[in-house]
Amino acid sequence: MGKQTTRILKGKAEKLYAMYPTDFTEDFEKNKLALNSTGLFEYSKTDRNVVAGYLARLVKKENQKEE
Repeated sequence: MGKQTTRILKGKAEKLYAMYPTDFTEDFEKNKLALNSTGLFEYSKTDRNVVAGYLARLVKKENQKEE
């Protein structure tokens, strides 16, 4: 098994955000906990961190659109 590319992980993050928009926030640490506790994402720690960081960015971008 090889490493997941960032493009694939960003796609997974976008799908997760579309399915569960209220579960994620602008806080990276809270997103990590949300991914762990719900069992939505079962990859390596590094991949989880990439997804959590990108989810934080997506939420910030959505909040800026609303303002």
